[in-house]
Amino acid sequence: MRVYFLKSMWGMEAVPFEERLRRIKAAGYDGFEVGVWEELPEDLPELLEKYGLVWAAQTIHDTAEEFERALPPIVRMKPLRIVLHGGRDHYSPREGATFLTRCLMLEKSIGIPVAHETHRYRLFYSPFVTREYLRMFPELKLNADLSHWCVVTESLLEEIDDIVDLATDRAIHIHARVGYQQGPQVADPRAPEFHDPLRRHEYWWDTIRRKAEARGDTELCVVPEYGPAPYQAALPYTRQPVADIHEICQWQMERLRTKWGV
Repeated sequence: MRVYFLKSMWGMEAVPFEERLRRIKAAGYDGFEVGVWEELPEDLPELLEKYGLVWAAQTIHDTAEEFERALPPIVRMKPLRIVLHGGRDHYSPREGATFLTRCLMLEKSIGIPVAHETHRYRLFYSPFVTREYLRMFPELKLNADLSHWCVVTESLLEEIDDIVDLATDRAIHIHARVGYQQGPQVADPRAPEFHDPLRRHEYWWDTIRRKAEARGDTELCVVPEYGPAPYQAALPYTRQPVADIHEICQWQMERLRTKWGV
């Protein structure tokens, strides 16, 4: 199985697009993930070939109709994955099921895997809600960003191993960011005070990789997705971030590459 490490373009918006690709390639990533609400260059396929990179499309839609309208230009650019922040946390079970039924039909029609993100504010904001949808839709695939569930449950998910086990069964994409009981992103995962959350998240990521290999998946995408301030902790008054997020992303990628031998 091929593991693709993708650089999140979150925090790189001020950098010209091709310069981002140069930096991403030089840093040792296999590709990148970018939100398609940003205008992408028309020559993206040629740039991907030039730099030997792959990409994943990240998109946000409240409704399946919005998602369907957004698909044609994404499909033309041939991403490895579409990562969907989909639906809303206030949807009733019936509304959620209707949304997912349509999304799964669209996924089948385009032939590109769609990874539904476990994200606050969205349909999969809660592990308990997600469990019901995963049981309802066996073909549903996830982007595992379990840091959000840590915030929602104010825990490191110690008491819901059964739900985490089900989620890791379905994960084809990982947002490898360490969260903790009070936030979706620790100030710096390299710091000793965040040893326990780091260890817990790496256990989940290891499990996802092992299960993907066991079921015969040909690829797994991993995105060290640490966001800039104000998502990242910043000092009062000066608003200076407490660490460099690109250094942290690089550290997280290299740590996993070494750990997994890939």
